[in-house]
Amino acid sequence: SALTGRIIAAAQEVHRVLGPGFEEVIYQRALAKELPAHSLDHTREVWIDVLYKGEKVGRK
Repeated sequence: SALTGRIIAAAQEVHRVLGPGFEEVIYQRALAKELPAHSLDHTREVWIDVLYKGEKVGRK
């Protein structure tokens, strides 16, 4: 879909600029800065309920 394409393009740009070898958090922060350039709103590190067979077993 078009949305998937924009997300992939943003991630590829981050990787093109930074290259490999950084900790995950560096790529997360860079992607958070790149997504708006691709008209993508986002929220980082959102807590969600984890369900197992319809029952809440935790939060992540």
